[in-house]
Amino acid sequence: MKELLRTTDIVLLSYVNSLLDDAGFPALIADVHVSSIEGSIGAFPRRVLVAAEDWEESAKLLTDAGLGDQIAGRTVSGGVLPS
Repeated sequence: MKELLRTTDIVLLSYVNSLLDDAGFPALIADVHVSSIEGSIGAFPRRVLVAAEDWEESAKLLTDAGLGDQIAGRTVSGGVLPS
C-alpha cells in the first residue's frame, strides 16, 4: 500500500474515496479510529492508501478531478518533493 492523500477534511476524504471506488481502485482509509482518541477535533489527518501498482493511475484520477495539489508528496505546482 502507498499513501495517495492525507487530509483532515472528511468531505474531501469521502469524495476521494468515492472517486477511487467508482474507478475500481480499492482504497484503505487509515487512521480513522484515531479520532476517538483525539476527541474528534480533526487534529490528526487520515490517509488514503492504494495498492502500489495502482498509485500512478489513482494519482492521475485525482489530478484529472482537480485534486492534484492534494496528492501526498506533491507541492501545489504538481512537482514531486524529494523523499
